[in-house]
Amino acid sequence: MNLALFFDPLADEASVWGSTTLGAHAARFVDTFPDWRSADLAIIGLNEWRGSAAGQPAASAPDAVRQRFYQLQRGTGPCRLVDLGNLRNGLTLEDTYLRLREIVAALLEHNTVPILLGGSHDLDIGQFLAYETLDRPVSLSCVDARVDMVEEAGAHAEDTHLRRILMHEPNFLFNFGQLGHQQYLVPTSVLAALEKLHFETLRLGEIRADVRQAEPLLRQADLVSFDLTALRWPEFPGYLPASPFGLTAEEAAQLCWYAGHNDQLTSIGLYGYRPDHDLLGLGAATAATMLWYFVEGYYHRRNETDFTSRRFIRYAVGLPGNPAKLVFYKAKRTEKWWMEVESLADSSVRRIVPCSYQDYLRAAQGDLPNRWILTQALLG
Repeated sequence: MNLALFFDPLADEASVWGSTTLGAHAARFVDTFPDWRSADLAIIGLNEWRGSAAGQPAASAPDAVRQRFYQLQRGTGPCRLVDLGNLRNGLTLEDTYLRLREIVAALLEHNTVPILLGGSHDLDIGQFLAYETLDRPVSLSCVDARVDMVEEAGAHAEDTHLRRILMHEPNFLFNFGQLGHQQYLVPTSVLAALEKLHFETLRLGEIRADVRQAEPLLRQADLVSFDLTALRWPEFPGYLPASPFGLTAEEAAQLCWYAGHNDQLTSIGLYGYRPDHDLLGLGAATAATMLWYFVEGYYHRRNETDFTSRRFIRYAVGLPGNPAKLVFYKAKRTEKWWMEVESLADSSVRRIVPCSYQDYLRAAQGDLPNRWILTQALLG
């Protein structure tokens, strides 16, 4: 597949990057399309806004973030990073979704992680649809101040895209995690629907109390969709209407680190940034730093997936009811926890899911962790 046909090249600004910066080490599409098949990570710029009520911004969001990102210092990893340029929009919004689906699927096939940058949040439809070709269940985690499941006729795609993803047929979504939402922006019926579907949610206040609670939800994800409007305006002035509440820049960067460090995750999208409202470039700098932390997290992955290896400590916790015991795994090096969930309906079906130390403590006290209950329902 010749991906170059779908992209516009970037302006040649190589002279502004210092020798130790990311700009000096990333292979960018300026004259020659980079070798994406041998890359670890591939940036895809998106300037598609037809799904947004606010329409197209005058400036290019991905280009504004790139200007800040490539000035940052290279991290500790080998930096096999390519920038494919900006995706050309399709004739219709649906065409753009399908084009994005094909490109992301091609990257996934070659184990290259797509980083989708810019555009409205509904573009995660194309990101999600790419996973249909994998022929296995996948998990999605979404960071957003709202939960975009509007049902009204005539609503814009950015307000309805999550509903479309959850209702997609054939259904290949195993689990969904919603993070960072603000309850006064989300109808109670929407949260009730997610609960009925046995999906886990983590509101803004819970993240603010302890950002580490978000790590297991991001570690379960094959793909992450991050709406940058989840950040509070004083630290990310790149969207309208402005909100004084939301994630801080530090919390957003920490979430991106968690996502990058997830061995299972194979794509991420950072959506919703509007440079027209970012006069001093603070929003671009924040998004660039979030991207840096994702890349750095990726190069700190430990490939902790073999639970029979000596890298893990196995804990069996006895319970008074059914099940009679729970099995936990703790990684010796990173001290991350996993929990084994065996289907009560079919003992041959089981899944090892990310969890927290608090889940283990709750089981040790004789109580079933809520994460076990939700996973059991999904397996059933």
